[in-house]
Amino acid sequence: MNGFVTKSGKALLALTVTAVLGATGMSTAHAGPAATDTGHDRTPAGAPRTAAEAVRAEQGKRAAGPDARIVCYRAHVAGIGWQPAVCDGGIAGTTGQSRAVEALEVATGSVGGLCLNAHLQGIGWQGTRCGADYTNVVVGTTGQSRRMEALWVGVDSGSVAARAHVQNLGWLGSVRGNPVTVGTTSRSLRLEAVQLWV
Repeated sequence: MNGFVTKSGKALLALTVTAVLGATGMSTAHAGPAATDTGHDRTPAGAPRTAAEAVRAEQGKRAAGPDARIVCYRAHVAGIGWQPAVCDGGIAGTTGQSRAVEALEVATGSVGGLCLNAHLQGIGWQGTRCGADYTNVVVGTTGQSRRMEALWVGVDSGSVAARAHVQNLGWLGSVRGNPVTVGTTSRSLRLEAVQLWV
């Protein structure tokens, strides 16, 4: 084999690693939904699964081509998991279900990139995370049952607009600038849905 692993050898190695990690209580990342997923993360065959994939798909649909400013995002929601990505003002999260957004994945196209920060239950501001265009930037947590309470968004060029649906308050007014903050802090209210535009 001259130092190379064959395809069947790679498959055996992957199964062995998975079995060892499973036996020790550890898990590995995988392409499909976990056994505990509710099925809400599944998308139709060929549909984008991440925000960055959604940006590329959306730009392909637009007549304006690759210079069109776009933002796509998806929410990890309590009791549901990752939802499908939405773009340019689509609603990520839920309303009327008393479910918290726990994490948010955002990607941009033709704005130069973005930075995000999330205010989280029991943590406060998580810390700024940035990425270039067509890169997934994720804030919040998964697997901790920790609600997101506020979101801070900044883009490299131009402006960004955001709107939040907050527990007991409903939809708050949209804000535009660079950067913008939506949601609440010091009130222990969950962020339930968000909309973004660039």
